[in-house]
Amino acid sequence: MSVTTPLGFDAAGIAAGIKSSGAPDLALIVNRGPSQAAAAVFTSNRAQANPIIWSKEVIKDGTVSAIVLNSGGANCFTGSQGFQVTHRTAEAVAAALDVSAGDVLVCSTGLIGDQLNVEVLAAGVATAAAALGADGGDDAARAIMTTDSVPKTASISQDGWSIGGIAKGAGMLAPGLATMLVVITTDALLDAASLEAALRASTRVTFDRLDSDGCMSTNDQVSLLSSGASGVTPDLTAFTAALTVLCRELALKLQADAEGASHNIAIEVVGALSEDEAVEVGRSVARNNLFKAAIFGNDPNWGRVLAAIGTTQAAFDPYNVDVSMNGVRVCHAGEPDQPRELVDLSPRDTRVLIELHVGAASATIFTNDLTHDYVHENSAYSS
Repeated sequence: MSVTTPLGFDAAGIAAGIKSSGAPDLALIVNRGPSQAAAAVFTSNRAQANPIIWSKEVIKDGTVSAIVLNSGGANCFTGSQGFQVTHRTAEAVAAALDVSAGDVLVCSTGLIGDQLNVEVLAAGVATAAAALGADGGDDAARAIMTTDSVPKTASISQDGWSIGGIAKGAGMLAPGLATMLVVITTDALLDAASLEAALRASTRVTFDRLDSDGCMSTNDQVSLLSSGASGVTPDLTAFTAALTVLCRELALKLQADAEGASHNIAIEVVGALSEDEAVEVGRSVARNNLFKAAIFGNDPNWGRVLAAIGTTQAAFDPYNVDVSMNGVRVCHAGEPDQPRELVDLSPRDTRVLIELHVGAASATIFTNDLTHDYVHENSAYSS
């Protein structure tokens, strides 16, 4: 149930010695073909890590033979030396697999500003290449973890073809086309243009709707590789639908593992004038620390929801908005409705429904509460 579920892919995850803990820290995923079509989306943060700069060039021709990922260091703001590390890592993969370095995607995750040891990386690549196998997907998922508490994998099989994926991410989860490191593989036979169209459509309504803490990473990348090994070319609409299901599953696993969180919050906005405005409203609530702290305290403080909505440019009448929490409508037409004491916020899963009553568009944003553990974990991260 991973990137090696589809035919034509081998993977490995090993401890290269990047992390001082000795935990797995390098993953390698190889597309054996016959097709090597690929697509990727990247963070829109203007501050971009060296692997992002490299991978953006690699993906331009829509051909990818392999992807190498390391945890234990972001290789961001590391200057020309850091870019050479990325380049040499790709060359090490190329040498080990007899492919072109220009067809190797590179991903890194970890602390910004620390230089990676290129010799350690190169040796790790050689070790990972020797360990490649059709059962290596789960090991690869573990090797890309940083503050993640569990590996995250998913797969879907239908009509003779499959999709599989791994993801990492527990903090700095906010949209930018991609919100974390994700590798998705498929044995469906699709060209690069079709893969890109499907990937962008899927990430737009899944990873791009995950806004755990409002902090956008410098290293975010979602990659989709096709081996074509099934020999089946699915209808693109059907493929996109399946890909969206897989991306949503991975996104929700990321939400569930968010740093220090005690509530998984789904903010559904309905009755908006447009989908973009529904997203804007939902995101304004998801990024409101007062609201997030209230949910942590099991306090259904709907006033904080309305106050957050009021900061947007979306069309709505503040005195014609309804707010429900876990099935209890606590605000109707901008006034108190059911007693807030009826709302049970003790379950981890929390649903907030906002009805704007100005149109027919809707969107759901996924976020988490703001907890003591989140502050503690991020205050101690670099240690």
